[in-house]
Amino acid sequence: MIINKSVIFSFIVFVLGFFTLGAQDILTAAQFFDSISEQYGSVDDYEARITINTGKVEMVGILFYKNPNMLRIDFSEPEEQVISVKDNLLTLHIPDQNVIMQQKLQDHSDAALAVMASKQGLDLLKRGYSVAFLKGPDPVPLEDGSDELVRKLKLVWRQTDEGYRQIEMSVDSDGMIRRMKGLTVNYETFQFDFTQIRINQNIPEARFQYDPPPSAYVMNNFLFEPEE
Repeated sequence: MIINKSVIFSFIVFVLGFFTLGAQDILTAAQFFDSISEQYGSVDDYEARITINTGKVEMVGILFYKNPNMLRIDFSEPEEQVISVKDNLLTLHIPDQNVIMQQKLQDHSDAALAVMASKQGLDLLKRGYSVAFLKGPDPVPLEDGSDELVRKLKLVWRQTDEGYRQIEMSVDSDGMIRRMKGLTVNYETFQFDFTQIRINQNIPEARFQYDPPPSAYVMNNFLFEPEE
């Protein structure tokens, strides 16, 4: 299964990490969002089960993140597919096609896509989006018919050069970001669910080293040309 560029870009934008935030008395949506950002600054690494749903494609895997910008996802669906970010290099292995897709990320805006699982990443979202509660500060069901209660934030772009028109962020009763849902410029919806989250497990850097098979065909800079 070949994943198109919009799926890959959307995933990277949404690599936000998902870990405990700490229950607090929340007065405004902005204060609630700020509390999330502050807690992100104390996380060195985490592991979570991730499900990505585009409405047409569902991807399932285990995500590993290490501060400040190392990421790896080992997918079970599509089987044996891997996404890795290390040393500002994004690598996607598509075993069904025997293809390696690589993208060099920049030290500024492009690299920020790889470090959204951080306080800096959330700060970027706050600068690019206005933040409000979706319906209010009280917990509501994650979805219709669900017993899982969450607080929901709605982020709306301030300018049209952002990757998403709006983002819906769901935070569960344990103070964890449970779901992210984004509406793209083209009105496509991407949903990211995070479960089984484990924080500060002292994940070694070697876990993020991915050595693709030498027989695979390599496509460089498949998203955009890097700046010199």
